[in-house]
Amino acid sequence: MAERIATIASRVGLHARPAAIFAEAAGDLPVEVTIAAEGEPADEAMDAASILSLMSLGAKHGDKVVLRAEGEGADEALETLVKILETDHDAE
Repeated sequence: MAERIATIASRVGLHARPAAIFAEAAGDLPVEVTIAAEGEPADEAMDAASILSLMSLGAKHGDKVVLRAEGEGADEALETLVKILETDHDAE
């Protein structure tokens, strides 16, 4: 299983706009991706393509999250999603 840690870059955290951008990108990938707050057990990870799951994380600017995916293309998928999380969408 591929795993990456990303730091939330948006100044207001993972609120509606960046969550929507991230969820749409996760849903378009060929692998299923989960997301969890750093330090949470892997079995408590949530569907990264679900805006509701993302919003329920309550991730703030500077928080770290763990992305996991399995299967062909998992590493590339996670790299794409890390870039989204580590971009300040509030600055655009």
